[in-house]
Amino acid sequence: MTVLPDGYGEARTRAGELRRPRIKPEHRAYRTVDGNVRIGSVIYGIGAEVQDPDGWVWTLTQMMDGTRTAEQVAEGVTLRHPAVPLGDVWSAMADLREAGFVEDADAPLPAGLLPRDLVRHARGVALLRWMDLSPRASPWNAQLRLARARVLVLGVGGTGGAAAQILVASGVGQLHAVDPDVVELSNLNRQLLYRETDIGRPKTEAALAALRALNSDVTVTGERREVRGPDDLADLLTGGPAPYDLLVLGADRPADIRRWANRVCLALGTPWVEGGYRGPLVTAGVHVPGDGPCWECQRAGEAERRDLRLQPGEDEEAASPRMPWNPANAVTAGLSGTLVAHAALALLTGVPPMRPGFRYGINLMALQDPVLQRHPRRPNCPACG
Repeated sequence: MTVLPDGYGEARTRAGELRRPRIKPEHRAYRTVDGNVRIGSVIYGIGAEVQDPDGWVWTLTQMMDGTRTAEQVAEGVTLRHPAVPLGDVWSAMADLREAGFVEDADAPLPAGLLPRDLVRHARGVALLRWMDLSPRASPWNAQLRLARARVLVLGVGGTGGAAAQILVASGVGQLHAVDPDVVELSNLNRQLLYRETDIGRPKTEAALAALRALNSDVTVTGERREVRGPDDLADLLTGGPAPYDLLVLGADRPADIRRWANRVCLALGTPWVEGGYRGPLVTAGVHVPGDGPCWECQRAGEAERRDLRLQPGEDEEAASPRMPWNPANAVTAGLSGTLVAHAALALLTGVPPMRPGFRYGINLMALQDPVLQRHPRRPNCPACG
């Protein structure tokens, strides 16, 4: 009688859930010059290297091509490598799946997605599959989560407009856009959602037309409205038919709007992302109530980190002057909206996994020095402490 190792049954259960296991195409394995197996791509944060002195791990990765059942894969490996215990093969299959390198080639399209999604979102889902290191049977599960999501976009100018375009193109289920302004000629150097023919139209009216034309499968709504205080923002977040899954803050006025967003989202438990540009510095912040530091924790931590060497009593404005309007072009506005949209998609789908409570971005004057600001939660924070 064959004695199987402890954990064999669990490993077989985990690996056997896949009807036809396949190494993800983007994670295709290769052998190094010293005989190890590299899998997951050569991009930092994704790939892994497995020692394989007997060569059976390589055989396993090659047999997991989506044409065989898990049982056929395990039997095939042991036939070619009789000295390898069957339990080790099942454990290796389970480990590869847990690491996110394996999918089910026979997984059906999840209920809730349309057949046309297979065409529209094929390339986007392939990217999600590449970045996803979770043991999911189907890469389309992340797309389904996005299709069920409801997002409020406050401010559809440069940052918010670009983020709204990306979310709608990516297949978010519902998006509600809010902005009080009309389209002006001065907007058109950076707010690519609008055209010259939109000058004089309310931004929400023009934005809805553009976004609906981009993807008719997304429910796009909006209203022309100004947020004058936290109560207005709370009313927006709670006034719809169902709670919003995420707030995208693209507005930069009134001056306290981020503080309002932080307090209201903490009270409601609503995740939110925000972004913008300060000259050549383009950043986005990612915030989830109860998970890491809030926006005010981050702001206080960053203020302590900087050494502006100001004279006693001198205002911070002396080192970083505020202007009546923010110098910007389509590059800085588009980049900030893209960073915000990436964070939004990550929070909504779980791909890639993103630990909130940080700010990241790009300094166009120093591309070799990317921005990453993460400060600890502050017990004495007036908002979340």
